Amino acid sequence: MDAPRPRVGPGVWRFRYVRPEPDGPERLAPITVAGMLIPLAVALLLWAAWRREVFPYKIEMLWLLTPKEWWYPGTTAPVDWHGSAARSLFDSAFLVGIVCAAGFLGSWGKISRHYLGRYNPTVRALLAGAMALVALVFVWPEAFGLDWDPLPLASAVLSAVALLTGGFEAFSSPVLVYTLYALITALVVWPFARVGDWKGLWRARRAVQNPPAPVPTGPEAPPSQWPELREAGEYRAADRLVAEVAGGRMNDVDVARVRRAWDGTARDGVGRAALVGALLGEGGGAAAHPSGDRDLPIRVAEHDLFLGQVRVGRYAAADRAPAAYVGAGLALDPALLGTSLLAVGPSGAGKTRALVAPVVESLTLQALTGGCAVVAVGEAGAPLGPDAAYDVVIRLGDPASPHDLDLYAGATDPDEAAVLFAEGLVGDLEGLETRRAATVLAQLIGPYRAAYGRFPTVPVLRELLEAGPGTLQTLLDLLPQDQGQSATAMRRELESRIRQTGTAGDPGPVLADRLATLDRPVFAEFFGGGADAGDGRGFSLRAVARHPIRVRISLPEGAHEEASRLLNRLILAQFQAVTRDRDRQGAGSGAGRGHFACLVLDDAAGALTQGTVRALQRLRPQNAGVVLALRTLAEVPEALRGPLLAVVGCRMAFSGIPTWDGRAFADAWGTERFETTEVAHHTVFADQPMTRFVHFLRKKVTGKAVTTEAVTVREVERERWSASDLAHAVPPGHAVLSLTDVRGEHTPPLLVDLRPAGRG
Repeated sequence: MDAPRPRVGPGVWRFRYVRPEPDGPERLAPITVAGMLIPLAVALLLWAAWRREVFPYKIEMLWLLTPKEWWYPGTTAPVDWHGSAARSLFDSAFLVGIVCAAGFLGSWGKISRHYLGRYNPTVRALLAGAMALVALVFVWPEAFGLDWDPLPLASAVLSAVALLTGGFEAFSSPVLVYTLYALITALVVWPFARVGDWKGLWRARRAVQNPPAPVPTGPEAPPSQWPELREAGEYRAADRLVAEVAGGRMNDVDVARVRRAWDGTARDGVGRAALVGALLGEGGGAAAHPSGDRDLPIRVAEHDLFLGQVRVGRYAAADRAPAAYVGAGLALDPALLGTSLLAVGPSGAGKTRALVAPVVESLTLQALTGGCAVVAVGEAGAPLGPDAAYDVVIRLGDPASPHDLDLYAGATDPDEAAVLFAEGLVGDLEGLETRRAATVLAQLIGPYRAAYGRFPTVPVLRELLEAGPGTLQTLLDLLPQDQGQSATAMRRELESRIRQTGTAGDPGPVLADRLATLDRPVFAEFFGGGADAGDGRGFSLRAVARHPIRVRISLPEGAHEEASRLLNRLILAQFQAVTRDRDRQGAGSGAGRGHFACLVLDDAAGALTQGTVRALQRLRPQNAGVVLALRTLAEVPEALRGPLLAVVGCRMAFSGIPTWDGRAFADAWGTERFETTEVAHHTVFADQPMTRFVHFLRKKVTGKAVTTEAVTVREVERERWSASDLAHAVPPGHAVLSLTDVRGEHTPPLLVDLRPAGRG
């Protein structure tokens, strides 16, 4: 609970994150060292010229800025002490000016910090003090027993005071003299104190000698002491939870669940009072998930439920990776999944093992904390966790399945039910609009529900689509005879359907043919009449938008591949519809959009249509997202590949994808600008005989022709990852991943290691 979790970029495993240290000390470029020495040499030359009276216009500046009576006519020889003081002041000003200019041009401060930064603060301060002592030797040589001439710094300050006061009588006061000496010494030492960070070292020593008193409550208290409860005055409840954690009676799921429940009652006084009572009575078992589970039967991945993260790999040490990501763990959380994730890789690349399974496990754990609802869809043998890890398990095609899937998603409006069903039936079919198919279905299921009180099952609906006018006339006779608006509308819908039956443009046979994939003996006990069936087995995805529920849907295998694709489309369309209506549902049920809802399709082949791709961008504001795994982008219609990559926030290309898939990812990731240096060697052709002879001898000795270098530096654009690199340069067990969270923060495409060894 108290482990550090520093804030870093999106997608980084924050638990005990430590920024990687550079491989070695940074080396200064030779041009930087030369840039330090050249200004120093120039400064020494200028100072020598000034001292030897050969500096241009030195005499003219003295005459211009001082009274003429201070000098003998035509010279700079001082008449009295005024001239001597002025010369000392001018020498000091010139010295300070050239030293400051040389230090600025030579980057002396940067170079000093570079070398001193390698040491700990104490050694750095001592080295800076030694340099300050050397500088003081040149300012006060007589204080160290030396007889050379001092630098004109102290004499300049004393001369300035004498000129301001009109003589040297002021120096008869020891207080003034020693104050000036201390000021001069402080001015000399001050630059070295900054470089050595003496102030920081002093503060650190004071903090060690006088540590702040620990505060048992407040935001600075460790999370393990439950400061949020103590701030609210609930000390007994906080102490109870501390004891529960210390005694091992609370796990990370319990802690995350209690914290979420506490935050959720911030504006509900009655609910908070009830929660406090439950904490005092049940401890870590308070506010439990409706299933009563407090953990999963088995865990495979590494989780941090305090942040909702699951660790799925490690960022590889590549040239394109930012420093904060090199060697760091790769983690996914609801803030990233809320922008939806698309993973593409061939069979055997590790999509299910390395990505889908850890993500599903994390979402099921977060569901136990009340923060998430998950629907995991995959084949019966997909390793998405045991059935005991879910609240609802639907094994389509298995007679022993405890639940059935509601094809109408709990809808009570025939039009809404028809739209959802039509998207699954013909959403991928060219030449038949989903809107037209929904109209035909609504013309049948609406009157059927009005006549029988429930929506039709799959065999019944297929029969109605294939039926002739006589059969439909029988259904028309069963409709209520009252003249209400609803009955009139149903009659009008069915009569319109009777007129269309058998015509050349009738979509009924096409819909019946598609529906035949679900009207098989293996599905005889499935796909009842929806919410009105009353058999108790039907499960509607609408519950996902209202409750933090865990759902596992197993699709049929073998000869029912087309049925699996149809069900994928239907489930995705239903999920998008129920999450889009969360505001309206929350207004009626009080549920709202408090928890994150996620749909995971382990094999999204055939699931994506024009309507579902368009609806993906509307999931983010609804606190929902989807995870789509594909073997290749060829499983998506060509017209939808670009929009799909544009609408998802997280894109993942596994090792082994074909070049044409790599081209789609390369176009989605775009280009970057960088500087390139080109060095061209040109042979030197001499005109003079002597020069040609020298070049001949040099070529004989070195074996190389005499050349000159032409260096060209320019800024160019290149692809972040080319199609060829994605297809051939990604090692096995790796992938290239780009992330975007719901706040808009994003990462460039980075190489990640997804092998089990890369997760540790």
